[in-house]
Amino acid sequence: MNEELLLKIEKLPECPGCYIMKHGGEVIYVGKAVNLKNRVRSYFRQSPHLPKVQAMIDKIEDFDIQLCQSNLEALILENNLIKLYKPFYNIRLKDDKAYPFIAIDDSQPFPSIALARRMDKDKRRYFGPYMGATQVRQVIDAIHSLTRVRSCQGLIKPDEMKRPCVEYEMGRCLAPCAKRCTSEEYNEELSKVYGFLQGKYTELLKKMQDEMAKAAQEMQYERAAALRDRVYALKNLMEKQNAALNLSDDRDIIALAQDGLDAMAYVTVMRGGHIIGGKSYCLERAGSETEPEVLESFIMQYYEGGSKPPREVLVQTPLEDMETVEQYLRDERGGAVTLISPQRGEKKALMLTAHKNAEDALFKRNAKRQIVEERTIGACRLLGEAIGMDKPPRRIEGFDISNTQGTLSVASMVVFVNGAPAKQEYRRFRIKTVIGANDFASMNEVISRRLRHGAEEIEKRAAEGKPAPETGFGDLPDLFLIDGGLEQLAFAQRAMHEAGFDIPMFGLAKRLEEIFLPGREDSILLDRRSPALFLIQRIRDEAHRFAITYHRSLRGRASTHSRLEDIPQIGVERRRALMRAFKTIEALMAADVESLAGVKGMSKPAAESLYAALHKEK
Repeated sequence: MNEELLLKIEKLPECPGCYIMKHGGEVIYVGKAVNLKNRVRSYFRQSPHLPKVQAMIDKIEDFDIQLCQSNLEALILENNLIKLYKPFYNIRLKDDKAYPFIAIDDSQPFPSIALARRMDKDKRRYFGPYMGATQVRQVIDAIHSLTRVRSCQGLIKPDEMKRPCVEYEMGRCLAPCAKRCTSEEYNEELSKVYGFLQGKYTELLKKMQDEMAKAAQEMQYERAAALRDRVYALKNLMEKQNAALNLSDDRDIIALAQDGLDAMAYVTVMRGGHIIGGKSYCLERAGSETEPEVLESFIMQYYEGGSKPPREVLVQTPLEDMETVEQYLRDERGGAVTLISPQRGEKKALMLTAHKNAEDALFKRNAKRQIVEERTIGACRLLGEAIGMDKPPRRIEGFDISNTQGTLSVASMVVFVNGAPAKQEYRRFRIKTVIGANDFASMNEVISRRLRHGAEEIEKRAAEGKPAPETGFGDLPDLFLIDGGLEQLAFAQRAMHEAGFDIPMFGLAKRLEEIFLPGREDSILLDRRSPALFLIQRIRDEAHRFAITYHRSLRGRASTHSRLEDIPQIGVERRRALMRAFKTIEALMAADVESLAGVKGMSKPAAESLYAALHKEK
């Protein structure tokens, strides 16, 4: 440590605040402390630290502090600074989207139900949050199947009368737009919606059953049948809520699983005593942190990101400062919030279930990551070993030729980096020097052009005193994949050597998925279940798809080519004006120069040029 850093540590105040660790002028960590002096000093003592903390300490070159009036103020400031700087060593919630709500603007006459992406400070009533827009739409569909609140959006004007739509004819809407109901009748129907969204299924069910019985007594059999269907739908929905408890409050249950590298938080959302959803959140590089630290950081980011705290929040482990976090949640909610870590009873059982979900989500994520690695980096390693390379290829380029009986011949170049497609690096070529269907010569041309472009980019960067580029043509491949057998491979290799390069390449024949190497007559057959074979098949198929797509677009353009496009002085606007005036090419050819010059936008020289060109072709 330099003298300036030692002096800063010596002069640290004993008060709450945030500290900002830096490396090379970049913020690498933000933390909060009740006592800044004790907390910051602890980083620079010789006592052992966790590996992640030690790695961060080794990089610290400087730090700043911001003093606060209270621990709550420091907690909020820490969260804001993490969002601002996105430090590498802080726990960060990757999924920072806002969760949707159901919104009802009951300040308007005859309000409708809408999906809201965030909770604004307006007059609308909000219900949620829900785990995603799909779940919101499912709830809204259930509401419309159970009640007769209108499904259309927009304001209903008192002085405007509309014809009722099919929803009214089906008995699914009261049609307030057509004055088929009073505001009292509509509000009564709306109260069912509020009860439903608050989880009061039993009360709503009894009310609908009473209405059904009354309608049957009054011999309104069609209405009774419609109510019967709604009662059945509601009962079906209640049966699906098999997680219903005797607990009636709204609550979130937050559990955590760690594996030493990463952490996975799982939030179970309960409203009105019913579990309405749950979702996992990955916290990278938080696997070795203490549970209270990870949970506190997650809670701050989760509720700041758009999720409104419910009346009660359950956490897996007591936090270091439960009172401060609880006060933060109260401020976010604008009302009472209880933050507890249950130790027994039904709430503890809920927490154990949430923890199992967190462990399962972490296990599946790691398994998926392992599969992805086997199919990408692992496949590159196996491919390199199969064809005798010293190290796994990082950048693999695949080439294919496409034409129709020798016309509109094109080539594609696709790029895979570490076994994954890098689509921004894809390139396509029009074959210029080859006439007819000669895939061998076409492959020779495209390899020559690709390497020439690469050499030019490298030379240009070298002249500017810069290293070779890491993207584009200047980023030379570690391996070429040529779609074809020994002949095409030979033409590609010849082009490479003429360009002054010696890069490993192989051909892939489609019949038996054989790998051909230059100078070897016998082919290599990979195991049918090998990730390396799946990788080269993906590259080959992607090159074929990219070439075919380009070729089809050129064919489409050629088929719609107009004779007028080849005539000098006749641009797009003039072509349009001429076709509007004469409708067909035949009528255009029958016109004289004066008629052509009379079209809007045409001049006498342009008309003469057009007339001469048309009649020359004729």
